[in-house]
Amino acid sequence: MYELLFAGLANVVQFKYLLPLFLGTLVGIVGGALPGVTITMTIIVVLPFTFGLDPLQGLAAMTGVYVGGSAGGLVTAVLLGIPGTPSAIATTFDGYVLAKNGEPGRALWIGIWASFCGGLLGGVFLIGATGPLARIALEFGPWEFFSLFVLALSMVAGLVEASLLKGLLSGMLGLIVTVMGADPVLGHERLTLGIPFLAGGIDFLPVLIGVFAFAQIMTEVERMGGGATLAVAVDRAANLAVSQLKVIWEILSRPFILLWVAFIGVLIGVLPAIGGSAASMMAYDQAKKLSRHPERFGTGTPEGIIASEASNNANVGGSLVTIMAFGIPGDAVTAVMLGALTIHGIQSGPLFISQNAQLAYGIFAAYLLAHPIMVLILAVGARWMLRVTTVPKAVLFPAVLVLCTVGAYALNNTMANVYVLLVFGLLGYGMVKTGFPLAPFILGVILGDQIELNLIRSIMTDANPWLFITRPISGGLLLASVASVAFALWQHRRQQAKLSGSGDSSDF
Repeated sequence: MYELLFAGLANVVQFKYLLPLFLGTLVGIVGGALPGVTITMTIIVVLPFTFGLDPLQGLAAMTGVYVGGSAGGLVTAVLLGIPGTPSAIATTFDGYVLAKNGEPGRALWIGIWASFCGGLLGGVFLIGATGPLARIALEFGPWEFFSLFVLALSMVAGLVEASLLKGLLSGMLGLIVTVMGADPVLGHERLTLGIPFLAGGIDFLPVLIGVFAFAQIMTEVERMGGGATLAVAVDRAANLAVSQLKVIWEILSRPFILLWVAFIGVLIGVLPAIGGSAASMMAYDQAKKLSRHPERFGTGTPEGIIASEASNNANVGGSLVTIMAFGIPGDAVTAVMLGALTIHGIQSGPLFISQNAQLAYGIFAAYLLAHPIMVLILAVGARWMLRVTTVPKAVLFPAVLVLCTVGAYALNNTMANVYVLLVFGLLGYGMVKTGFPLAPFILGVILGDQIELNLIRSIMTDANPWLFITRPISGGLLLASVASVAFALWQHRRQQAKLSGSGDSSDF
C-alpha cells in the first residue's frame, strides 16, 4: 500500500498533474468563500474543463476544488459572520466572535490549520480504513439512518444558549420548513399556503443565506446606529500579526478533541446524504460536551473553530470513501466526480482500487497534496482577506447582499429563491432580536427531510416499530440520542446554576 501511495505522490507532483490540482484548489477556495456559490456549484463549473484532460488530471482538479472549497467557507464565516458554505455554519459561532474581539488573524489561522490537520487525518482514514468503514456503512438501512438523524437532531439541546425552550422551538421551526411542499410518497401538497413555488419545497441554500447573511447585516447596521454613521464606519481593530507556531500549538495541544472531531467528520462523510454541515454541527456539539469550559463556546473559544473546521475537512475524506469503494456518491460534490469517472469510462465500486490502482492512489495523493497547497494559497491571500475587516461597512454590506442574492438566484435560475432569501432573512433577524438561537433552526432544516424520508422508507419496508430499537446499530444510536439530551440538560442546568449564583438569571 505504501509503495503505491509513494508512487502516486511521485506521479501527482509532476507539473501536468500539479497544475490542475493547484488551479482546482484555488478555484475551490474562491468559490467556497463566496456566500451562496457552494462547492457543488463550483465543481459543476469546473467539470467541463476536465473533459479534455486525462482521468487523473481531471480528478486531481476536482479533488482540489473539494478540499479548497471546504476550507474556503471559513473565510467569510470568520470575517463577516456569514458562512461561505453550509459546512462552515458552526465556524461562525466562535470564529466571528473572535474576529470581532480584535483577533481576525488568529481566528482565520486557527480555522486554516484546523482544516489542514482535520483534512490530513481524514486522509489517513481514507487510505487506511476504507474497508472497515465501508462495511459499517453497508450495515445501515433506513432504520439506522433515521436513528442517526435523530441523534444529530438531539444535539439541539447542546446548541441552545440561554433558553432551552427557545432552542427547542427554534429546532421545531426548522423541521416545519422541511415539510413545506410535496409529500415524499404520495406527492400531496403540505403547508404551501396556496403559493405555487412552495409546492416543490424550499431549498436549503436560500434559507441558510437569508438567516445568516441578512440577519447578520441588519444586526451590524443597527449596532452602528443607522445610516448616518454607516458611511464612516471602518473597523480598524484588525490584528494582522499572527504567530503561526502559537496557532498550531493551540490546535495540537488539544489532541483528543482534534482526533475525535476528525473521526466524526470521516464517519459522517462515509454515510451518504448527510454532508459536511451536519458533520460540523455534530462535532461542535461533541466538543462542547467534552470541554472543561462549555460556557466559553459561542464567545470566541478556539475549540469551537477547531471542531467545526477539522470535522468538515475530514468529512471530505469520508465522502471519497463511498465513491471509491461502492460507487455511491456521498454528497452532491462526489456525485459530480462520479459522473466524471463515468465520462472517462471508469467504473467505480468494489473493484475500483484493484482494477485502477494507479488512478486510485493518484487521487489519494492529490487529496493529501491539496492541503499544503490550500494553506499556501491562503497564506499568500490571507493578508488581503483580512482587509475585508477594514472595508467601510457602507461598501461591504451592499456587495455581500448582491453576492448572496445572485447565489440564491443562480441555484435554480428562479426569483422564487430570492423571495425565500428575503423572507428567511427577516425571520432570522426577528429570531435574533427575540433571543431565539439560529443553530437549532438550521440543524432542523438540514435534517428534517432526511428524518421523514427514512422514517417512511423503514415503515414501508417493515411496519414493525420495534425494529428501530431491536436492530443493534439503530437501537444504539437512539440510546446515544437519549444520553446526549440527558447530558446536555445536566450541563445546561449546571451552567444556569452558575449564572444564578453570580446574580444573573435566564429563563429555562
